[in-house]
Amino acid sequence: MGIGLSSRIKTHATDLGFQKVGIAPAGPHPKLNSDLNDWISSGHHATMQWIESRKDERGNIHKYFPRAKAVISVAMVYHSGHEQKDLSSNYKVSNYAWGDDYHDVLKSKLFQLLGWLKTIEPNVKGIVCVDTSPVMEKAWAQKAGLGWQGKHTNLISRDYGSWFFLGELIVDIELESDKPFTEDLCGTCTACIDACPTQALEDYKIDAGKCISYLTIEHRGELPEDQQDLDGWIYGCDICQEVCPWNEKFGKTSEEFAFQPRSEILNYTDDDWNALDEKSYRKLFKGSAVKRAKFSGLKRNIISNKHKDTKLSDENN
Repeated sequence: MGIGLSSRIKTHATDLGFQKVGIAPAGPHPKLNSDLNDWISSGHHATMQWIESRKDERGNIHKYFPRAKAVISVAMVYHSGHEQKDLSSNYKVSNYAWGDDYHDVLKSKLFQLLGWLKTIEPNVKGIVCVDTSPVMEKAWAQKAGLGWQGKHTNLISRDYGSWFFLGELIVDIELESDKPFTEDLCGTCTACIDACPTQALEDYKIDAGKCISYLTIEHRGELPEDQQDLDGWIYGCDICQEVCPWNEKFGKTSEEFAFQPRSEILNYTDDDWNALDEKSYRKLFKGSAVKRAKFSGLKRNIISNKHKDTKLSDENN
């Protein structure tokens, strides 16, 4: 069953719009658990207590889904083809958040994949995961052969760079597995580390507390005194991916209409962002990943960048 079914799963997943698909056995991986615990012990997860509270499940997939036998990892390209320079504002929004919420898009397609699989194996049980689940998705994607974790800690593939989302379908049936991706193709390149304005990156490690993406999305309340320079970003940050040679050479534009930018993202001016109120926020970001930051967080980020620009202007006069 495993060999033929694995091939059919990959074909159907591709038909659903995923660019890459791979399968790994759902076995224990003690090193992943050890690395996760070391990262948390170092405090590099910052205030993201939801990572620590479910670390046992992240480190051992069978504590999350005891019946798991195989992990189907998928990747979907999201880059819209537009760059930050295409925006009408000096404020910057991460490319992945310009369209509809990727959680909804990927989950819908993964549930379709599971539904199709049930027509072949009616008794199969499966869990759909898209980054909010306690699953180390980049590690599983690497074990499924999709690519390697770069020095910026994002997964990179030879044929798509790193502008893609990951998702998983964990199932309780055995499937033919792919070979893990074991090469490190970053080589001596340190472009991402050198470009990070907050020095959040070391080789293959990230200190979330210094990361602009974390600060603009996950951090609640006032920004730390020493981390208030957001470099113009009001939601997320793409710098480490923008400078990655693999994206410059092999990055692709998404064919998924849902990831195309909303007109306001492209056309809002600084004045529009500065005047954003909660009613406009709710309308603009309905069905968007930006709602993760909440209105209070997004407004905080806008004000922080506005104050920086005002200060720089005063200093230059």
